[in-house]
Amino acid sequence: MADDNGNNSSKTSPAGRLSQVANHVAPPKRRRASRTKDELPPDYSDILGQLDSLRTIARSFHEIGSVSGTVEWKKLEGTREEPILYIPSNNVQGFGTLRGRRVVFTADDFSIRAGHADGALMEKTLYMEKLAISLRLPIVKLVDGSSGGGSVTTIKTAGFSYIPPMPSFKIVTAQLNLGIPNLGAVLGPAIGLGAARVVACHFSVMAADVGALFNAGPKVVAGATFEEGLSFTDLGGPSMHCTNGTIDNLAANEQECFEQLRNILSYLPNSGSSLPPVFSSEDPPDRLCEELRTIIPRRKARMYDPRKIITTVVDNGSWFEIGALWGTTAIIGLARLGGRSVGIISLNCEVNAGALDAAGSQKITRHLKFCDVFNIPILQFVDVPGYAIGTIAERTATMRHGVALATTYFSTTAPVFSVVTRRVYGVAGGIMLDCRDPRMRVAWPSGEWGSLPLDGGIEVGHAAELKAIKDMGQREARYKELEEEYTRLMNPVRTANAFGVEEIIDPAMTRRIVAEWLKHVYEELLPMRLLDRANGKIHPIFY
Repeated sequence: MADDNGNNSSKTSPAGRLSQVANHVAPPKRRRASRTKDELPPDYSDILGQLDSLRTIARSFHEIGSVSGTVEWKKLEGTREEPILYIPSNNVQGFGTLRGRRVVFTADDFSIRAGHADGALMEKTLYMEKLAISLRLPIVKLVDGSSGGGSVTTIKTAGFSYIPPMPSFKIVTAQLNLGIPNLGAVLGPAIGLGAARVVACHFSVMAADVGALFNAGPKVVAGATFEEGLSFTDLGGPSMHCTNGTIDNLAANEQECFEQLRNILSYLPNSGSSLPPVFSSEDPPDRLCEELRTIIPRRKARMYDPRKIITTVVDNGSWFEIGALWGTTAIIGLARLGGRSVGIISLNCEVNAGALDAAGSQKITRHLKFCDVFNIPILQFVDVPGYAIGTIAERTATMRHGVALATTYFSTTAPVFSVVTRRVYGVAGGIMLDCRDPRMRVAWPSGEWGSLPLDGGIEVGHAAELKAIKDMGQREARYKELEEEYTRLMNPVRTANAFGVEEIIDPAMTRRIVAEWLKHVYEELLPMRLLDRANGKIHPIFY
C-alpha cells in the first residue's frame, strides 16, 4: 500500500500494525528480504508516528519521559561518555488537551516490541497514573499490542524467577473511585496486562477493524485448551467483547474511537470533587414534547421505541449511548438537559418484552456506579414487567445479579428522577422506583403497576376458583369478569387518589418537569454532595 507520494505506508496503517503485532506473537518463517540502504528496519523506533496519532486526538501534546528507554553507553576520556545504542520506551506518555480539556495520555508504541510493555520502565507508567490523581486530570489510555512485557527470557536475563508484581492496580482503583475519568481505546490486540488496563476504565471502546482483546494469544490458547486455528478476532474481537460487556462501545476505526473518547469526556468532570461541565443549549428546557402523547400503544401487547422517548426528552443531539450491543434488555447512556449532564437508564420493551435479565442488571449496576462517582444525576424511564423468568433466566443467575442491582440502587446516592412510562411490576419495578427517599417520580397516563401483571396473575390469585368451574365456557366468562374488574381497579388515577403515585403528568410536559428538577439539583444539591464527599460522609465506589 502506497500513499500519494509513492511511499510505503502499510506499517503505519491500522491493518499494517495488526499484521506486525500478529507476527510478533507468532512470527512466521520467512526468507530475509533485501533492504535498501535508506529503508528503516522493521523494529526501528517511530516515536514521531505515535505522536502523530496522539495529535489526532489531542490538539496539543507534551511528552513526559521523552528520552526514557534502554541506552548502551560508550566510555570516553575521563568522565565523558556517549550513547551508542538507544531503544526508547515503547509507552508514550504526556499531557494534552481534548476540546480544551487538559488530560494525561498513555499510548503504546507498536513499532517497538509490537507495543509489548518494557517491564524495566514500569516506573514511567506508575508516575503518570499517580500524576492523574495528584493533578485531578482525566487519563486516556490507547492500547495497541500491549501486554505486561512478561517473557520466559526475563528469567534468564535476571538469573531468577519472580512472583508477578502488580503495583499499578492500587493506583488505578483509587482513580476509578475518586471519579478521575479513565478512558480506554483498543487500537490493536490488547493482551494480558494491556487487556486488563483498558477493561479497568470507566469507559472503553474498540476499533472494529483492528481491535482484539484476550488474556493470552492464539498460540498459548492452542497449547492450553487445544483450540487451534483461532485468529485474533475469533479469540477476542468485537463480536466477542463488545457483546458481553467487557468493552463498552464499538467504533468502526481509530478515528471513531477518538471521537467517542472526546464525546464522553465532555459529560464528565475532571474528578469526583468537581461538578460535571455545563454547556449553553439552544434547545429550550420548557420545550413541549407532544409526540410523546401517542408513543405508548393503547394495546398492551404492542411495543414501542424507547430510544425515541430518550432523544425526544433530552437536548437535541446530546444522547450518547453506552453498551448498546450487550445487556440489550436495558438502555443506558449520557445526555444533557438544558446543557447539564444527566445519566439515562431505560428498559427496552423491544427485547424480551422489557423483562430485566442478568446482563441487563449488570449493565444498569455499572451505570449507577458510573454516575455516582462522577456526581451525575440520573433520569430513568421505567417500563419493566419484572425480572426475566424461565430456564435461561435461572441458569444465568438473574436473581443474583438482580439483587446486586438492588443493593447498588440503595447504596449509591446520586439523585434519581423516575418517569413511569408503562409497566412497573415485581421486585425489579420496586427497586427502581423505591430507591430514594423521598421519591422523585411521575407517571404517564399509560402507567400500570402491581405485584404481578394480570396475565398470569389472575390464574395464580384465583386458581382454586377457576379450577372449580368445570365448564370451559363458564370458566372463560368468569376469567373475563375478573380481568375487567381488575383492569377497572388498576386505573392509575385510583392509585393517585391514594397517593400511591405522586403525580400523573401529560407526557408532553416531561422535558419541562425533568429540566426544572435537574436545574435545582445542579444549583442546590450537587454542591452539598461535593462537601459530603470532601468530608468523607459518602464514598462512591466504581469497582
